[in-house]
Amino acid sequence: MKEDLRVVFIGTPYFAKRMLEALFEEKYNIVAVVSQPNKPVGRKQEVVETPVAQFAHMHNIPVLQPVSLKEEYEAVLAYQPDFILTCAYGQIIPNALFENIPYGCLNIHPSLLPKYRGGAPIHRAIMNGDQKTGVCLMEVVAKMDAGDVYAVYQQEIDELDTTTTLSEKLIDQSIAIIKHELPKYFAKQLQPVKQDETKVVIARNISKQEEHVVFCNRDVTTVYNHIRALIDSPIGYGMIDNKRIKFYDVRMKKCSVDQPSGTILGFSKQGMEVACSDGILYVLKLQPEGKKVMSSSEFANGQGKSLIGKVFA
Repeated sequence: MKEDLRVVFIGTPYFAKRMLEALFEEKYNIVAVVSQPNKPVGRKQEVVETPVAQFAHMHNIPVLQPVSLKEEYEAVLAYQPDFILTCAYGQIIPNALFENIPYGCLNIHPSLLPKYRGGAPIHRAIMNGDQKTGVCLMEVVAKMDAGDVYAVYQQEIDELDTTTTLSEKLIDQSIAIIKHELPKYFAKQLQPVKQDETKVVIARNISKQEEHVVFCNRDVTTVYNHIRALIDSPIGYGMIDNKRIKFYDVRMKKCSVDQPSGTILGFSKQGMEVACSDGILYVLKLQPEGKKVMSSSEFANGQGKSLIGKVFA
């Protein structure tokens, strides 16, 4: 059956590219792909294809990259899709793309809905100190991430997980859903489950303000979760002497500390030690403003030791 279905995939980043790759490997008939417009990246501002568009072009799949899908959806309908799968696209899916599609429009969403509807569910799960999350196969409806859920795969969150490592685990779970649950969906073997609207939590995108890690009067677990939720993107930072220090790898220990939160206590084998209200944050890898990413020992051998006793603002 999968070879006969005309499938359109809608997505943009690496996570979505892995879903497209799974559909391709499972021999679905992908007639078109929709992705966000390509954007300039890096210091040189070179325009780079989105991961989804890049994969599609490599495999000779037609690619649409509308500035506004809401205004240009007819180009998608021209491919006469029988089924649409979305994942991490970045725009609202217009009604015309989930109404009157023979097998509907489903979305792969990396959270345990209705918790963490929105654009940053993986970041928020780590930042809030959750011990588990998951992936849902859900119906696309007019309200954001509010459709009925057809399948749920759970995933434990390790205390060392960052957004990057947890994303890889959720990619594996999502691929498993494509392999094992999509065929059941087409065979009408999955029962839709309505979301409990009383338990909705919105996972808003990480703001620029949240990239600034505040230490003052915050416990070490909260600071630690905040920082690892921003690894490897967008990367959290602290301010010392009006300059940023970005945090690329951290650990923590609960213990009594007699210095104000945010004070750089010194350097040890564990890393640069920063005081919190009830423990120590160890920074193993960092990036001082205007410098490359380095280990804490490299930093200590440079300007690091001169900052001992100073406090992150």
